[in-house]
Amino acid sequence: MKILVTGAAGFIGMHVCNALLKNGKKVVGIDNINDYYSVRLKKHRLKILKDFKNFKFIKADIKNKNKLKKIFLKEKFTHVINLAAQVGVRYSIENPKAYVQSNLVGFLNILEGCRHSKVKHLLYASSSSVYGENRKVPFSVSDNVDHPISLYASTKKSNELMAHTYSHLYDIPTTGLRFFTVYGPWGRPDMALFLFTKAIVDGKPINVFNNGEMSRDFTYIDDIISGIQIVLDNPPLKENESNTPYKISNIGNGSPETLGNFILSIEESLGIKAIKNMLPMQPGDVPQTWADIQDLNALGYKSITSIKIGVKKFIDWYVSFYNVDNIK
Repeated sequence: MKILVTGAAGFIGMHVCNALLKNGKKVVGIDNINDYYSVRLKKHRLKILKDFKNFKFIKADIKNKNKLKKIFLKEKFTHVINLAAQVGVRYSIENPKAYVQSNLVGFLNILEGCRHSKVKHLLYASSSSVYGENRKVPFSVSDNVDHPISLYASTKKSNELMAHTYSHLYDIPTTGLRFFTVYGPWGRPDMALFLFTKAIVDGKPINVFNNGEMSRDFTYIDDIISGIQIVLDNPPLKENESNTPYKISNIGNGSPETLGNFILSIEESLGIKAIKNMLPMQPGDVPQTWADIQDLNALGYKSITSIKIGVKKFIDWYVSFYNVDNIK
């Protein structure tokens, strides 16, 4: 097994690579290390991976068709985990072209690489954002997702459609994972946990959208990684209506938490009370997310980390990495 992990310097990508490498797998990681958020943070993640002898890093952008083609031809991957993407719901409103290039053009290049290399399984990141303003809970992969409310969500839904086409035409087993609010150590600076923690530590107010009246299916990174490894080892078979080796799964905690409880866990871990700036709902946001994870549970997946424990582990990492000394 030789695995390509795109977005290897990213939050989930680094943790995926680390777990695979610890299990003795050969991993090639690629990342363009762009400046959407801290390049320093990305380089520190890569330092952890470069200690493994069975890890190879290539700086590359999945939008670069020719370079990606050469990588596929040379490395001869058996499996691909595509996590490279332009992320963020709100940023997609400000810079839509970045999403088309990375999430559509880049993903097409990945599919072409898998096609010509006869990859045994392509696992790729979709998102809970595809559910839009779905009112039915928990969110099921059988629900209609034809009404996305952000361009980011549209590109992720497009990825699922593109993957189905390649699975059907070229017999490539593909699995799309709809991630639900992943958090934990080494997390992204544009995510709520990081933003809230930094603001509280700095004595600044936190922006609480929709007056805090929303809930999220927060999922700790270690649980996500265990699920990814289970899915990687269980490629889809031709057992569906279209006789195509294609599958979509939710990967989340399966038990949503209110934003208020989430903030309370941060306050308790830091020993500091947050200054809250209550704001209305933002464009592209949704009031709740809740994952139906029965199909992954059937494969042995369990999300076992509570919000209190997961947030505490993130805070411990944050305090250490940024040398914070003004908390209890």
